[in-house]
Amino acid sequence: MLATVLFTDIVGSTKRVEAIGDRAWHDLLDRHNEIVRREVLRHRGHEVKTTGDGFLITFDGPARSIKCSLAISEAVEDLGLQVRAGLHTGEVEMMDNDVSGIAVHIASRIVAMAQPRQVLVSSTVRDLVAGSNIRFRDEGSHRLKGLEESIRLFAAEHRS
Repeated sequence: MLATVLFTDIVGSTKRVEAIGDRAWHDLLDRHNEIVRREVLRHRGHEVKTTGDGFLITFDGPARSIKCSLAISEAVEDLGLQVRAGLHTGEVEMMDNDVSGIAVHIASRIVAMAQPRQVLVSSTVRDLVAGSNIRFRDEGSHRLKGLEESIRLFAAEHRS
């Protein structure tokens, strides 16, 4: 099935745990997870799983996935957290309660390249949302680990 795959990741989570301790981190992570789940529900996404300090989420619409990512990024700032997000659209396979396929691998590589507060998308995602009034900044072509071809990446811009 065709899906937009979103990975999120809390920036500097290990340093934060070290600074505030396990109990406070667990409480903060619970509040982060509540925010993410609220936005996923609001934008009609599907939570596949948590990744410790992030999420793997799928959407049947790329524009909603971008809007969800931006909303998550802005909302978690109230907790003193920053997240990065990576998105790609492609074919995925549903297996039990997980997803697999090259689109999942590409999205995971994209999130690893994202800066704090950045929602980084592949050119595929950007092309699919043409006309949606979402603004992007070209981040150039990048070689992603394990992939033969370079992929052009774009940063979705936060509302001013």
